[in-house]
Amino acid sequence: MTAPQVNFSQSDLGTDYASYYRNFAWDAPENFNFAFDVVDRWAADRTKLALLSVGEHGQNPRYQSFHELSCLSSQVANFLRDRGLKKGDKALIMLQSIPEWYAVILGMFKLGVIPMPATVLLTAKDVAYRLQRSGAKLVVTDREHVERVEEALSKTGMDMDLKLLAGSDHEPLTPQGWVPFRESMEYSPRFARPVDTSLNDPLLIYFTSGTSGQPKMVLHTHGYAVGHYVTGKYVHGLRTTDLHWTVSETGWGKAAWGKLFGPMMVGAAVFQREAPGRFDPAMVFKLMERYGITTFCAPPTVYRMMAQLDLSAVRHLQLRRCLSAGEPLNPQIIEKWRQAFGLPVYDHYGQTETVAIVGNCVGMELRCGSAGKPTPGHDVRIVNEAGHELPAYEEGIIALYLGQGRPPGLMREYWKDRDLTGASIRNNYFYTGDRAYRDIDGYFWFVGRDDDVIKSSGYRIGPFEVESALIEHPAVMECAVVGAEDPDGTRGLLVKAFVVLAKDYKPSKALTAELQEHVRNTTAPYKYPRIVEYVNELPKTVSGKILRRQLRVESRLEKAAAV
Repeated sequence: MTAPQVNFSQSDLGTDYASYYRNFAWDAPENFNFAFDVVDRWAADRTKLALLSVGEHGQNPRYQSFHELSCLSSQVANFLRDRGLKKGDKALIMLQSIPEWYAVILGMFKLGVIPMPATVLLTAKDVAYRLQRSGAKLVVTDREHVERVEEALSKTGMDMDLKLLAGSDHEPLTPQGWVPFRESMEYSPRFARPVDTSLNDPLLIYFTSGTSGQPKMVLHTHGYAVGHYVTGKYVHGLRTTDLHWTVSETGWGKAAWGKLFGPMMVGAAVFQREAPGRFDPAMVFKLMERYGITTFCAPPTVYRMMAQLDLSAVRHLQLRRCLSAGEPLNPQIIEKWRQAFGLPVYDHYGQTETVAIVGNCVGMELRCGSAGKPTPGHDVRIVNEAGHELPAYEEGIIALYLGQGRPPGLMREYWKDRDLTGASIRNNYFYTGDRAYRDIDGYFWFVGRDDDVIKSSGYRIGPFEVESALIEHPAVMECAVVGAEDPDGTRGLLVKAFVVLAKDYKPSKALTAELQEHVRNTTAPYKYPRIVEYVNELPKTVSGKILRRQLRVESRLEKAAAV
């Protein structure tokens, strides 16, 4: 088997974190293309599994080798080249978790076309913004979303160079103006000549989930794929024999971490499920058992929902490593998972703009509630706005130090937004905008986004600590904590909790008092929520993160209406 053309000296550094972190060095070739230098090299073994795709209920499993992905992606590259697409052109991809997504995105890498993965949850207005802002020349979607794309094109007045329709083998008549994916690829050559791409050439663009304002365009280079070697090897802890499942739609940045670059850089196989309906936690366990998933990564919301089930009924798992990312996972859920399966859940941290830069890495002692320590190749610090590093236990901004060289997994820029790029990358740091503190042993403890921190009666209160206290109570399935204006103005802000109740619990004044007392006894008394509002669900971004900003706005509107 031919290993990928990336020469990291850490391949034999063992599993001692202090040792491999100290000795790690980035050593990637100047000219690099993930599709050619990783996927095609694993394809030298024509039998090596790359991808296992199943339907929503686990039906119709489709196994694809690296060799098959190599051939299909070459067909895509050749087809797009013949249709006039070239290096540097932009393309919007809006697909469910189906095999065609891999062929399309890898084929674009081979040609140098810049894909912009998008979630299928986007509205026509969202699609129009992305197409117009980027100047895309190609859009790829399935039949279910054709009408939405056409509406977006009508809004913008744009005329796409190519509209590609992917999906079922049994599609009815192709809509006018659209080109059927499978028929078009059938006669394209299964080998593509390499396109010259360097580590610093544009690879893809992710639109951030837009927790504030319009989504930003995060431009990553081909080095981004290299950066995810650390995500796959040291954070996810993947091996070439693993079947890895990251619960993520293809339009989320997390898909790059756990469905594409991370696993394939180390030769692990990827499991994916097309899941257009509501999330079904029981089905996740069934598919884990049926297909023998060995490593699993999901956002905290998924673990919280799964933890509501009877975990003692799950008996045939082959899991060896479980991970969470997106937001901190509450220690109580980690402990419940450990008691049920004998496995902890390893948290890690990064952003759409980065790879995993902090994590509970291979060989590290887990500290529940901590995001872990800086990952190999990344110097991460807690600093103030001026870039001065803060001592242990002092809260500040999570920042990636760039003084010893820019790691390949960091975005090149916010495309078409020089001011925002300059505000984030300065003083030899990339400022994440997230707040945390570091303990005496170097573990990072997440506090929240800078604008999520609640200032009440002179105290600074991080929402995560209050949420973790609430989630310990059996009545709470999920919650979000924000600052709400104090009606009499004496405290500045009050701690307000939005609570989604677990099954068999109903809202009541008695339950509210019980939850408040529980928080008083679990954390500092001044942190308890003075206001508790029960809701059926929490607003989230398309990547599953809780929209606390929206909850703050709703609280202000409620106050205004009351006045």
